[in-house]
Amino acid sequence: MQSLGFTVIPDYRVVHTADEVIERIREIGEMRRSLPFDIDGAVVKVNDFAMRNEIGFTTKVPKWAVAFKYPPEEKETTLNEIEINVGRTGALTPVAVFDPVQLAGTTVSRAILHNQDIISDKDIRVGDRILVRKAGDIIPEVVRSVSHREGSEPYFIPNVCPICGAEALRDEDEAVIRCQNIDCPAQLARSIEHFASRNAMNIEGLGEAIVQQLLDNKFVSNVADLYELDVQTVMQVTGGMKSAENLINSIENSKKASLDRLVFALGIRGIGQRAAKLLCEKFGSMEAIMEALPLEICSIDGFGDIMADSVYNAMQEPHRIKLIERLKNHGVNMTYDSGKVSDELAGKTFVLTGTLPTLTRDQAKKLIEERGGKCSGSVSKKTTYVLAGEEAGSKLTKAQELGVTIISEQEFRGMIGE
Repeated sequence: MQSLGFTVIPDYRVVHTADEVIERIREIGEMRRSLPFDIDGAVVKVNDFAMRNEIGFTTKVPKWAVAFKYPPEEKETTLNEIEINVGRTGALTPVAVFDPVQLAGTTVSRAILHNQDIISDKDIRVGDRILVRKAGDIIPEVVRSVSHREGSEPYFIPNVCPICGAEALRDEDEAVIRCQNIDCPAQLARSIEHFASRNAMNIEGLGEAIVQQLLDNKFVSNVADLYELDVQTVMQVTGGMKSAENLINSIENSKKASLDRLVFALGIRGIGQRAAKLLCEKFGSMEAIMEALPLEICSIDGFGDIMADSVYNAMQEPHRIKLIERLKNHGVNMTYDSGKVSDELAGKTFVLTGTLPTLTRDQAKKLIEERGGKCSGSVSKKTTYVLAGEEAGSKLTKAQELGVTIISEQEFRGMIGE
């Protein structure tokens, strides 16, 4: 390959014994920080094409190659403070702030500590000398405390919200401590950003900076207030007539969003896009969802007691009931149109793999779901069809092993009468 002009790794080598393999992996590990590119491991391959064919493949990887992953680089530093951030759901997240260190090619000075259990288990205290690394050479984390500063005390996450001063409590079944005030400014900003996000109500132009300015100027205090904004008010934060008009138009258009988008936009704990869609398919309207009992919600495929209780409790919360009523009065859509064309694919599960000639995966998925079918991300004995395109990967191999019917886009179109 090098003779043909391809760029290849420097100092590649053919070895012949297990001891030589081990020694070479060690050598690469020692020199990896001096390479002009980042690596997190070394790959050992059989250097013979005929032998590779004989050794073969698993459903996902070649049997003639094995990867060795180097342990992440670790550095010692001083923990200066533990900062508490408040998220959209009120979760108080502790963040370690320490003297900057170089790790895996970047400067790192912060790492999430996640919750009180982790802090207590590692006995992490302000002023400690700590060992930090990048998990997977990507995410900074505190490995452990190396030593405590004299006179230091164990750290505990406060039981009051650092933003609004409201009580913060830990649920029995969670490790997270949460602010109990749903009108907390920190929660509010992130809730509005989530409400406006692309996968929720898709309000273009309502980013973090604009949301913060709307809150700072007291133009909004919850998401329902967005629908009372006018161009003149918005101009005071956007600075221009055109951008203000565009934002107001986007807010107005969001009233037509599908009900599952609204349910997702409400930020109910544990309810993502897929769960929101399943809720809407089951109950059909916001009113029906609000009246549903935990046992009814739990009957939805994929829902358990925790998710059912989360939905039920959210829909009984007085502030949320009032919020939904205001959204309804502003003309936000409260009914679900599944967009089903027919039930001809009902009971059939499809897995998509590879690149289809004329359809994107989202388009193919939409055609399947419109006809009552389901799409899955993995192949199993329960899979009815694998819809395969060019460069299909391990899913195709798995389907062949399990004897699952494999169809092309043309066959799929014939199946749905197109």
